[in-house]
Amino acid sequence: MALADQVYGFFIPTVTLMGIGAHKEVGRQVKALGGKKPFICTDKGITAAGITQKILDQIKAEAGVDCVVFDETVPNPTDKNVHDGLEVFKKNNCDLIISLGGGSSHDCGKGIGIVATNGGNIRDYEGVDKSTKPMPPFIAINTTAGTASEMTRFCIITNTSNHVKMAIVDWRVTPNVAINDPLLMAGMPPSLTAATGMDALTHAVEAYVSTIATPVTDACALKAIDLISKNLRAAVAMGSDMVARDNMAYAEYLAGMAFNNASLGHVHAMAHQLGGFYDLPHGVCNAILLPHVQRFNLIAKVDRFVDIAIAMGEDIEGLSTRAAADKALDAISTLSSDVGIPSGLKELGVQEKDLHIMAENAQKDACGFTNPRCPTLANVVDIYRWAM
Repeated sequence: MALADQVYGFFIPTVTLMGIGAHKEVGRQVKALGGKKPFICTDKGITAAGITQKILDQIKAEAGVDCVVFDETVPNPTDKNVHDGLEVFKKNNCDLIISLGGGSSHDCGKGIGIVATNGGNIRDYEGVDKSTKPMPPFIAINTTAGTASEMTRFCIITNTSNHVKMAIVDWRVTPNVAINDPLLMAGMPPSLTAATGMDALTHAVEAYVSTIATPVTDACALKAIDLISKNLRAAVAMGSDMVARDNMAYAEYLAGMAFNNASLGHVHAMAHQLGGFYDLPHGVCNAILLPHVQRFNLIAKVDRFVDIAIAMGEDIEGLSTRAAADKALDAISTLSSDVGIPSGLKELGVQEKDLHIMAENAQKDACGFTNPRCPTLANVVDIYRWAM
């Protein structure tokens, strides 16, 4: 019997620059995109670390232009954060956006860009492909190895009216240029390295078991899982290990290629609620939830979890398919523990009384639509409880 029409897209930045020293190309990219008044969206930590000034100097030297810096991005950026940045962008007649940092800076920059050209409020763009006009030229310079927001069509912004993270999925927010330089990641503390690395692992695993995975996304996801399992511990143990940092930069980008096109699952749908309610670190929430959600999903994709176990270096010789699949979940939990991720949500201050409303919101999150097993509301509450 012939299959019904199934069309799959593949979204990626026009240009991606990788490797040690890649950030030095930013001035040339600004010049190539015709930027006369670039707007840098970053945070206070990046500025304090001297990275913002380094980028300003590169742009001045290569493109001969001065930039406007907005370094008020907050973790889990909000609709207010986007509004405030947009005011600065407009006031200074900026014509190009550079996001500098981790996922929060990139998401805030995307939010600013989409409203700058489309108008309205960032809340208007929750959902899939709600914009109608292209953003200003956009360069994303990454300083963490986790979110992959520097190359995706995903933008996550917290709605301050209801404390829910809005998933904005729009091909127009994909940056024109993505820059991943491990030199800019060397200063990440171990805890952030661990959290962002586990975020990347979550992206790869969820993409691999997604209902819309393809051979292209599968290849990206499995290689990302392989690289993370081999390099995350070393990157956490010794931040100056450039081999581990470089491999993690490739891993998070590959994981981004996978989920940017195969989407995600209920780990992210549930983690978004924890971020919205408690303002918790996204990567940590993902890491805690990942083995529990995938244990729920296992019966839907047993063979794929065997592949994940192999990619994580597990010896499955002589094991039944189910026992081999369980090895994947054990490997995820062991890696999470080895890099210092908290063992449960209680350690983060999550309260039982909030589980039901968070579960209700998770059921509406677009990321959950491609989860391989459809959970009931009661299932989601149970998974939160397992993770406590």
